[in-house]
Amino acid sequence: MTHDEKRLYLINELLSELPQYRNLEIPLAIEEQKRLLRSLMNIRAPRPIGTEFLRVQDEYLSEEVKEKGIVDSNALPVSPMNPRLVLWRGDITTLKVDAIVNAANSALRGCFVPCHSCVDNVIHSVSGIQLRLACDKLMAEQGYDEPTGRAKMTPAFNLPCNYVLHTVGPIVSGALTKKHCEQLADCYKSCLKLAADEGLKSVAFCCISTGEFHFPQKKAADIAVRTVTDFLRTDERLEKVVFNVFKQEDYDIYKRLLFWY
Repeated sequence: MTHDEKRLYLINELLSELPQYRNLEIPLAIEEQKRLLRSLMNIRAPRPIGTEFLRVQDEYLSEEVKEKGIVDSNALPVSPMNPRLVLWRGDITTLKVDAIVNAANSALRGCFVPCHSCVDNVIHSVSGIQLRLACDKLMAEQGYDEPTGRAKMTPAFNLPCNYVLHTVGPIVSGALTKKHCEQLADCYKSCLKLAADEGLKSVAFCCISTGEFHFPQKKAADIAVRTVTDFLRTDERLEKVVFNVFKQEDYDIYKRLLFWY
């Protein structure tokens, strides 16, 4: 199958699981097909699927990742104040690193909103449906929603990193509290400790809780940098921590902090 044929195969297989959409007309435009495929992956419940689907999906997603381009974390410039810290603005799903951090919700099974812009949705979309299945297995074994501030690790499947660290950040629905700040710090501590305990050498953090969870950006960045810096002072197992940002505003905030520290 060509790359385009693989995309159409995946769309048709996912549509066949949904009787109400079996007669849906597949758009001709490639970008619209990609959006439809992502939407179908996003809404799919965590249930088993055939090995042939997974084979084609993995080939397709791997080709998509290569087409976007893979960024080697080892080639990124380090902070002049700490050679173990890196600031990088870009798509975290293109980063080659031991583990990336996913800002998850308490169900830990990914975002089910079609093509939502949150990092949780993006990571699951690029990784493939195995990531939701792996998360579902962890949560079924746990038997309750993931508490704020903890971390769990899964394989990264089709992402260029090796693992994904899932953590649930605090939701700020009113005034920022001391508890919110402590919970956010716990997210960073939990991810760092889990990565170090598992023998990983490099971790890339997204901006936890600053999107849909409404944690103020400047305060979140300050907590992130302080927590990571304090951890690295007392633990030498991690060789590199990347602060990954998507917005220019966040890049400017982190740049000032990393030069300060």
